[in-house]
Amino acid sequence: MSGSTYKRCRCRNEAGRELGAKCPSLRRKDGAWNPRHGQWYFRAELPVVHGAQRKVMKRGGYATQTEADSVRQQIELLLAIPEAGVTGDQARQDILTAIGRAFTKKQPLPNYDETRRRFQSGQIINGDMLVGQGLDEWLTGRKIAKGTRRSYAAHIRLYLKPHLGHLPIDRLRRVHISTMFDEIDADNEFIRAARVSGDPEQRRKVKGRRIVGAATKQRIRATLRAAINHWIREQMITINPARLVELESGKRPKALMWTDARVEAWKENRARRAAAMLELGAARERHDVSAVHRLLVEIDHLDTTERPSPVMVWTAEQTGYFLDFIHNDRLYPLYHLIAYRGPRRGEACGSRWVDLNKRAHTLKITEQLVQLGWKVESGSPKSEAGGRDLTLDEITLKVIDAWRKRQIAERLAWGGAWINSGRIFTHQDGSALHPADVTKHFNELVAASGLPPIRLHDLRHGAATLALEGGVDIKVVQEELGHSTSTLTRDTYTSVSPRLAREAAEKIAGIVPRAIEAVSDEVATGTDGLPSVPRSPRTTKRVDPK
Repeated sequence: MSGSTYKRCRCRNEAGRELGAKCPSLRRKDGAWNPRHGQWYFRAELPVVHGAQRKVMKRGGYATQTEADSVRQQIELLLAIPEAGVTGDQARQDILTAIGRAFTKKQPLPNYDETRRRFQSGQIINGDMLVGQGLDEWLTGRKIAKGTRRSYAAHIRLYLKPHLGHLPIDRLRRVHISTMFDEIDADNEFIRAARVSGDPEQRRKVKGRRIVGAATKQRIRATLRAAINHWIREQMITINPARLVELESGKRPKALMWTDARVEAWKENRARRAAAMLELGAARERHDVSAVHRLLVEIDHLDTTERPSPVMVWTAEQTGYFLDFIHNDRLYPLYHLIAYRGPRRGEACGSRWVDLNKRAHTLKITEQLVQLGWKVESGSPKSEAGGRDLTLDEITLKVIDAWRKRQIAERLAWGGAWINSGRIFTHQDGSALHPADVTKHFNELVAASGLPPIRLHDLRHGAATLALEGGVDIKVVQEELGHSTSTLTRDTYTSVSPRLAREAAEKIAGIVPRAIEAVSDEVATGTDGLPSVPRSPRTTKRVDPK
C-alpha cells in the first residue's frame, strides 16, 4: 500500500472556490511549511478487494504531518493483517468497514492486536461484535447433543436475540439482562390477562403461547452465561453480567400424591367446571358478555388449580387399578414397565431386544428416542448416569414375554412388509413408536379410567414412590431412575408418600418410653372449668415399666 501526506486549507479565491493545497499562505517565503496555516492530510492507495477498482482514502484535519502519517501507517498495518486470497480479501473488506466506521463516529481506529486476534480466531472483525452474532457463532461451534442444541437455539431465537441481540458484546450490562426478564414477566401478565378476557380476539392472540416459568427463566440465563463465559475466554468481555442477575428460584416442584382428600377436591373441581361450561353455553346463546367473561375466568381458574402440584403421583392402589383397567390395551406392557421400573418415555420407546437379559433379569438402557419438534431420532441416554442396567421383577418379565409372543404373531401376519427395527415396543408393522403418540394414548386412557390426572412422566415418579414405600434404599432408587445424584431423588420424592410419613411418625412415637398413658379418657379440670396444669413429673406416681 502506497501513500503520502500533504497540507491544505479552506481559503477561497475571488470566485469562491477553495484554494486547497495551492494556497500561497501554506508556505513561508523560504519555502518551509507555515505551522500557523492549514491542516495536514494523508492519501492512501487501498489494496484491491474482490477485483474491484483501486480506491484511494483521503482523510485530514491533523495538526502535524507526523500525526497524519501515523494514522496512514496504522491503516497500512491493519490492512496487512490478512494474507492474500479469498479469506484475506473478505477480512480486508471487514477491516475497511471498521476503519470507515471509526472515521464516521470520530473514534480511534481499531486496535491492531485485537483485530489480529479476531482474524486469527475466525471472528467477525468489522467493529464491535453484537450479542446476536456472538450467540450464533457460539452455538455453531459447540459440540453438544441435538436436544441440548435445540433448547439453546430456542432460548436464543425467542428471548436472547430479540432483547439483547442488538447490543455490542463488550457493552452488555446487568441492567440489559434484568430488563429482558422484566419484559418477559410483562408478557406473561399479558398472556394471563388475555386468557381470562371475554374478548375472543385477545384470546386468539395468545393461543398456543406458554407462560415462561421460573425454571425456564433460569435455563435462559444459563444459556446466556455459558455464551458469555466463552466470550470471556476469547477476551471479548471481562466479566459475566448474567451472573449478577437475580431470579426467582427455579427449583423442581415437589411430587404430591393423590390422597383421598385431594381426589375429593379434584372431583368437586371437575363438577364445578362441568356446571360452568353448561352455564357458559347458555350465556353465549343469550349474548350475555359480562357472564361469558366471568365464566371464562372461573373455568380458567379451575383448570389451573386442578392439580395441586405440577408433579402428581398415584397411590399404589390407584396405579394397580389403572393397570388392571388397561390390561387389554395393546401398549399395556410399555406402561407397565414405566409404572413398575420407571424408565423415561424415550428410554422405554427406545429399548431393544438385544439389551434384554432374561437370565440376569436386566434391561440395559443404551438408547432413547428423542423428539426434536415432531421428528424422532435415536440418541444416547439423557446423562452419563442414564446408561444403566434396569433390574426387572418376575411380573414385568412375564409381561414382556407375553408381549414378545404377540409381536412375533404380528410379524408373521405382516410377512415381508414387517419392519425389523429391533425395538421391544413397536407398532404392529414393527416400526418404532413415536413418543408423542405414546403420551397422547396414555392421556386418553387416564381420562377413560376416571382416575385423577397424571402425566406419563408422573408414572415414572410413581415408580420411585413405590420403591421408597417398599423400603428400597434411596441410593438404589437413584441408580434405577438414572439420576446423576441421590440429592435429586431425595429432594423430589422423600416427602411424597403419606404412608411413609405415618410409618415414620409411628416409629418416632414408639421410641419415646412412657410410664403412663399419653391420652386419658378423663380430662382433669380445674376450678375454672379449664384443663388443669399437669403436676411435675417428679411428683407424678410412675408405673414400674417392668
